[in-house]
Amino acid sequence: MRGMRQSAATDQRVDWSSLKQLLPYLMEFKGRIGLALLCLIGAKLASVGLPFILKHIVDQLNADTSLIVVPMALLIAYGLVRFSNVLFGELRDTLFGRVTERAMRRVGHRVFQHLHSLDLAYHLNRRTGGVSRDIERGVSGISFLMRFMVFNIVPTFIEIGMIAVLLFWNYSFWFALIVVVSVSAYVGFSVVATEWRTATVRAMNKAESQSSTRAVDSLLNFETVKYFNNENFEADRYDVDLAAWEAARRKNRLTLFGLNGGQSLIIATAATAAMVLAASQVASQAMTIGDFVLINALMMQIFMPLNFLGFVYREMKGSMANIDAMFALLRVQPAIKDRERARPLVLGQGKISFHDVGFYYHADRQILQGVSFTVPAKQKVAIVGGSGSGKSTIMKLLFRFYDVTSGQIQIDGQNIADVTQQSLRRAISVVPQDTVLFNASIYDNIQYGNVNATAEEVNEAIRMAYLDDFIRQLPDGGDTQVGERGLKLSGGEKQRVAIARAILKKPKILVFDEATSSLDSQAEQRILAAMERVRGNYTSVVIAHRLSTIVDADLILVLDQGLIVEQGTHQELLQHGQHYAAAWRLQNSD
Repeated sequence: MRGMRQSAATDQRVDWSSLKQLLPYLMEFKGRIGLALLCLIGAKLASVGLPFILKHIVDQLNADTSLIVVPMALLIAYGLVRFSNVLFGELRDTLFGRVTERAMRRVGHRVFQHLHSLDLAYHLNRRTGGVSRDIERGVSGISFLMRFMVFNIVPTFIEIGMIAVLLFWNYSFWFALIVVVSVSAYVGFSVVATEWRTATVRAMNKAESQSSTRAVDSLLNFETVKYFNNENFEADRYDVDLAAWEAARRKNRLTLFGLNGGQSLIIATAATAAMVLAASQVASQAMTIGDFVLINALMMQIFMPLNFLGFVYREMKGSMANIDAMFALLRVQPAIKDRERARPLVLGQGKISFHDVGFYYHADRQILQGVSFTVPAKQKVAIVGGSGSGKSTIMKLLFRFYDVTSGQIQIDGQNIADVTQQSLRRAISVVPQDTVLFNASIYDNIQYGNVNATAEEVNEAIRMAYLDDFIRQLPDGGDTQVGERGLKLSGGEKQRVAIARAILKKPKILVFDEATSSLDSQAEQRILAAMERVRGNYTSVVIAHRLSTIVDADLILVLDQGLIVEQGTHQELLQHGQHYAAAWRLQNSD
């Protein structure tokens, strides 16, 4: 789906309204923008004035006079004006640099924050590599537009207009005509040729995103690659994507050659025409050598920004598309939102109630049907059932990653749909089946449960999770790096880190989502001991595959095809002799 969205995004026309969305990020430094504009005006006045000073210097040197003081004064003035031109330009860039960098930071932060506000369904369907590239390109596009378009495109056209007027006023209509025609031809050709190139640029960006996504996906799953001995297969798939990128890049380079060649032809033609006309005027003594130098300098001054404008326009098209793709992420609305009058959850003891809850991802397949149960405060309720019975869905609904399609879920008598998501999730901790850790230290990963926790609180959570002996055996102790996704730790060690992290959050409700399903017996016993140690402090919901891990539960719910088909204690369910008893016998048979 992410690939489909990427394709759609790249095929649409540039949305220029994205520029309006940038304005609030620029207004933080209005004073800096004003000063930068003044420096811009000063730089342009100095730039246009330089050729005229040069003309007078040449005429003075060419004149039959011994008054060397006059050209000397002009030479000094020339140096001062040139220095002023550079100085004003540097001041402009320095002043506006802060505006650009702050805008990039704020936009990037907002997009990142917005992505975290989106619902679980969006993140299950997205491709991390593609989204990260959208953000990276969008932020870079902002930098380009702010530095070049705002302070270069419009000022450059103003400068060209000033030069055309000065040539017409001081010399001839034909010089002004050469300027107007050459600029119009150059801009027109650049627009048409760039539109022609757009398809190749989009194809190149799409191929680059695909190769980046492929690489990220493969490296994140390198263990699976190793298990199935598919290193060569992954390399071949990546090479196919790189080959597509290479072909798109080659085509893009050829179209760029055509664009640059046409632009150079227009510039050469205009320069030749202006020089021929100026030379004929000098030959007829209608103009001086200084005038010839002035015309040449002004034409070069036009050609330089013309060449720059060609680059700007080419890059501006891509930058606008990239910015629009990034802002498109902001236009994605979360499916799960706080209601208009949502209030923070008022916590009591942590009682959980499901009232006739129904849920489906698609209407033709019901996941949960009329599920009702209560978890009394500080008691342990286990949920068991086969794969696809809806066990983990209950956890997702409790966290409100999805909204129920019927019925309601309550915590301490409050419908979780009526409270804020932040307050709801603050009250619940989870130990997931597949614990993924950050590429940081053990200590940092545990403290992630409560980033404001003190060292004493972290150490207490470590002790409660039976991690203290393990950490003491490590050369670097709690500062030991766990590697990307925690791959330097065993499954049991990661689960105990997850338990410590969950404890540190100090929730009222603790959810264990098949926390021991993939562990060996020794690791399982350590996890069970840690779970038992913290049991009395929390309302516990244990989603289990191994029935031996939940025999002490106060209540066991048996799910089958989205229905609660049995409930009771371990002994009661064994006496019933139905689903639970059959599963128990199966798991304990030789």
